[in-house]
Amino acid sequence: MRAQSSATAPSGIAVGGQDTGGHGRSSGTLQAALGVVAFSLTFPATAWGLEGFGPWSLIAVRSILAAVIAGGCLLALRVPLPERRHRAGLAVVGAGVVLGFPLLTTLALQTSTTAHAAVVVGLLPLTTALFSALRVGTRPSRTFWLAALAGAAAVIAFTVQQSGGALTSADAYLFAALLVCAAGYTEGGRLARVMPGWHVIGWALVLCLPLTVPMAAVALSFEPVHLTAHGVAGLLWVAVGSQFLGLVVWYRGMAAIGIPKASQLQLAQPLLTLVWSVLLLGEHLTVAAPLTAAAVLVCIAVTQRARG
Repeated sequence: MRAQSSATAPSGIAVGGQDTGGHGRSSGTLQAALGVVAFSLTFPATAWGLEGFGPWSLIAVRSILAAVIAGGCLLALRVPLPERRHRAGLAVVGAGVVLGFPLLTTLALQTSTTAHAAVVVGLLPLTTALFSALRVGTRPSRTFWLAALAGAAAVIAFTVQQSGGALTSADAYLFAALLVCAAGYTEGGRLARVMPGWHVIGWALVLCLPLTVPMAAVALSFEPVHLTAHGVAGLLWVAVGSQFLGLVVWYRGMAAIGIPKASQLQLAQPLLTLVWSVLLLGEHLTVAAPLTAAAVLVCIAVTQRARG
């Protein structure tokens, strides 16, 4: 296959982090929001998946399933190989969002509740915006940063309160996951400016196969597998919904409205995750949830209106 050539950004797609059309902004915001909804189910689905699979098996098998789907699409549509200059960035995406974040959060969820793990997602938007400023050179306004900090503070306060305010041994996994995921999001958002978003995650998944296939073979030989309805449903969601489809629309949204603004939509993700945790896992929420949700929605509105 020949290498994929860079394309000029069409009208309405962000160039240098700034969107160029109202339709592009609306479409990009919607796609990024759909990605957030998909990601919000990841922790509950992972908890379900752990009912049937060991942590290492779950991570390896989910990545392989997603890679098979992505690779099949790339092959069927005869998508050319990415340019050599983009492959290092794709490796960062693979290390961050294909392997690093799923593995570290799955290990954390063995001893942590989904409410406590949501602390990571509460900090992820701010961390991604910081990575974007360092890597891509975006310069959001002071209003943006103040709203982002306020939103992160509200989410962290709520999720820590939900988990009883206690720090656990899983926190090291969670904070490491925060860093690698922010790096993967930033690099993926940068690459999505020059190639379709599904190409970004598709090639990242395929590039990880030399690691995930042996990992699956070893893990499945040591970790027992108990096929249950919850286990299979959780595996399928984290593979198809979180690992592939969610990242497709997420990276498209990032390319359209810019990495900082897209990342701030994730302030709503921990609250959505906690709602799913109540509905799917039977976890209990306090009356602080709607108050926090209202505060976060205000912060999101401010970040989306703030000038870059």
